[in-house]
Amino acid sequence: MSFRVTRPLHSLILDDVRGAQKMLSGVARVTAMEGSRHLSALVGAPVHLKCENLQRTGSFKLRGAYVRISGLRPEQRAAGVVAASAGNHAQGVALASSLLGVRSTVFMPVGAPLPKVAATREYGADVRLHGHVVDETLAAAERYAAETGAVFIHPFDHPDIIAGQGTVGLEILEQCPEVRTILVGVGGGGLAAGVGLAVKSLRPDVRVIGVQAEGAAAYPPSLAAGHPVAVEAPSTMADGIRVGRPGDVPFALVREYVDEVRTVSEDALSSALLLCLERAKLVVEPAGASPVAALLSDPKAFQGPVVAVLSGGNVDPLLMQRILRHGMAAGGRYLSLRLRVTDRPGALATLLAVLTVVDANVLDVGHVRTDPRLGLTEAEVELHLETKGPEHCVEVRDALRDAGYVVLG
Repeated sequence: MSFRVTRPLHSLILDDVRGAQKMLSGVARVTAMEGSRHLSALVGAPVHLKCENLQRTGSFKLRGAYVRISGLRPEQRAAGVVAASAGNHAQGVALASSLLGVRSTVFMPVGAPLPKVAATREYGADVRLHGHVVDETLAAAERYAAETGAVFIHPFDHPDIIAGQGTVGLEILEQCPEVRTILVGVGGGGLAAGVGLAVKSLRPDVRVIGVQAEGAAAYPPSLAAGHPVAVEAPSTMADGIRVGRPGDVPFALVREYVDEVRTVSEDALSSALLLCLERAKLVVEPAGASPVAALLSDPKAFQGPVVAVLSGGNVDPLLMQRILRHGMAAGGRYLSLRLRVTDRPGALATLLAVLTVVDANVLDVGHVRTDPRLGLTEAEVELHLETKGPEHCVEVRDALRDAGYVVLG
C-alpha cells in the first residue's frame, strides 16, 4: 500500500495522518503506554510514558521514513533513496527502504557511534562515513542525490514525514483518552508538528508542549520572530534534538498546533535519563528523555493526566556511561573533588578514615606528588565518591574541611 500527502503544506489535515496510520499497520508497532508512579507523585496527577524507545529501530523515525518512501513514484523508487543522519533517522530510512524493496544509501558522520553505524548497515543501507559534523554529512548526501538521482529523504522537513510521525498522537488519544497534556521533544519539529496536528484536530482542549535542550533551542526565538531562525553551533548531549534551525514545513504546524515550547538544562536531561533507567526500567536516549526532564524541572506546571513521549532509546554505551555519571552528580549521588594532603606515610589512610565516618563510598582515588603547584611536603588527591544526595555531599565536604583538608573542587 502506498501513501503520499498531495495537498499543499498549509492544508495538511487529520485525514493525512489517519491515512498514514492505516499504511503503517503491521509495519510500525503500537508502542506501549506505561504509567510512572514516581512522576505521578511528583506532578500530583497521573503521568504516562509513551514508549517510542521500544519502536522498531529504537525510535519513532521509522513511521515518517516509511510513509515518505512508500509515497515515491516507481521511477523514484528505482533511483533509490539517500539520507544523512547520525543515528535514528538513518536506521528508520534503512529499515523502511528494506521493507519496501528500495535501495538506500545513508551518509553518517565519521565519529558516529559504532553501534548506530552497525545497526544501519544491518537494516540494509549502504553506509558511507563522511564529515565530522552533520552539516558536512548532509552536504555529501545532497551531492550524492544530485549526481545519482536518488531521492533525498529529509528527517523532518516534508509533509509525508510529519503525517507519519503524527500517528504517535493518534495512538496517545486511543490509549489515554483522558489525557490533558502531552510533552514531546523538539529538534527540527517533525514529531511535535505531527502530534500537534493529530491531537489538536481531535482534542483542542489537550495542551501539546514541545521540549528543547537549552543549548539547541531554535524554536523559542523562531516562534517569537514568526519564521525559522538558526541557532549558531547548537550544543547538547541530546543529539536527537540537536538541530540548529527548524524545518520550514514543521515550523508552520508547530506555530499553529503546539501550545508552548520549553527548554531544559543538561543536568535535567541527565537526571531524566537516570530516572527512566532506575524507576521505569527503560533505556532512553537524552532526546527521548527531554519530556521527563521538563517534568522534573517544573512538575507543578502541567495539568494531568500527562503523557510524556519517550521518542527514542538509541544511546551509545560510552555516552550512556558519561551521562549516568553526570546524572548521578546532578542528583547529589556522585561527588568528584580534589584536596591537598601532607605527603607522608599513612596520610591517605587517614583521609579515607574521615570518609568512612561520613559513609561516603570511595569509587576511585588519584594521587599526584609531582606538580609545580604543590609544596615539597604536599600531595594532591582526586576522589570520586558515591554519595546519598545533595545534603550528604555538603556533609562530606564539611567533614573534610573540619578535619583540616583544603578542598579544591
